[in-house]
Amino acid sequence: MNAIIKKITKADQKVALSSVGLLAKSENQVLKKKQKVVELRIQESDEVVTIPLKAFILLKSIVSNMAQGKSFALIPSDAEISTQQAAEILNVSRPHVVKLLEKGEIPFRKAGTHRRIQLNDLLEYEAKLKSERRKHLDYIAKEAQKLNLGY
Repeated sequence: MNAIIKKITKADQKVALSSVGLLAKSENQVLKKKQKVVELRIQESDEVVTIPLKAFILLKSIVSNMAQGKSFALIPSDAEISTQQAAEILNVSRPHVVKLLEKGEIPFRKAGTHRRIQLNDLLEYEAKLKSERRKHLDYIAKEAQKLNLGY
């Protein structure tokens, strides 16, 4: 797996903080216009680079995380990851991930004694979890409203 992981310096964070608002504003304008590509001007060379909208949204997300002082990792979506990496992505313990794998909730393959998970499969599981969580929270909120609990 070729992950690109960078630790954020205070100088990086300061630059990101000054840029994140403009990137968010630009993203909103691009989305309103339903553009599929974004043109970025490189001031030093006065050249224009055209990138896909998804790449621009990813750039904004990276800068936003940097502005918050968070490190980031770029991993190809078809990459295989370890149970420890999966645990870090899901923000759970590695033994919990192993239980999920053994119960068949997340597909995996074994490489010797090691379990390998396709990143796409893990992200699908995470999206399913978020969707289920949202449904349950909506149900609880409706019930609280019926009971006049102030929600």
